[in-house]
Amino acid sequence: MKTLPIVIYPAKSLKLPSKEVALEKINTPEYQELFDVMINTMQQAQGVGLAAPQIGKNERIIIVELKSKPQVFINPKITQRSDATAINEEGCLSLPGVWGLVERAKMVSVEAFNRQGKKVSLKAKGFEAIKFQHEIDHLDGILFIDKAAEVMGVSRPAK
Repeated sequence: MKTLPIVIYPAKSLKLPSKEVALEKINTPEYQELFDVMINTMQQAQGVGLAAPQIGKNERIIIVELKSKPQVFINPKITQRSDATAINEEGCLSLPGVWGLVERAKMVSVEAFNRQGKKVSLKAKGFEAIKFQHEIDHLDGILFIDKAAEVMGVSRPAK
């Protein structure tokens, strides 16, 4: 199965906001293949999430591994965040060898479309909530290093 190279920071495309996917495109062979390639790329890189900008496509598509199974989320939105937060260590496939401490909501509610074009809603807690927040940030051109209190492995870019 095909994989695509992962875009590495400081590539400018990682800082651009992504466009929504037209719902009529979801079930096309091109998009179904893209979803499979994204899943395979994430798995080959041993990641637990991947956003389309990380493979050079600025479209609102993310893959998130839930219960050890990769799932596709199209045009995802966080509709609710818990007031309770936690600080956890995060890394990113687009920033190899870099990690940082990031404060995020402990629980999020997410709405998106699945790869069949059906609207889905879910609540994610703990590590799954972190994955959704991290990947959806990618769609808005935000990297974890932009939010990290402390970054290890590389110097923080100037704002």
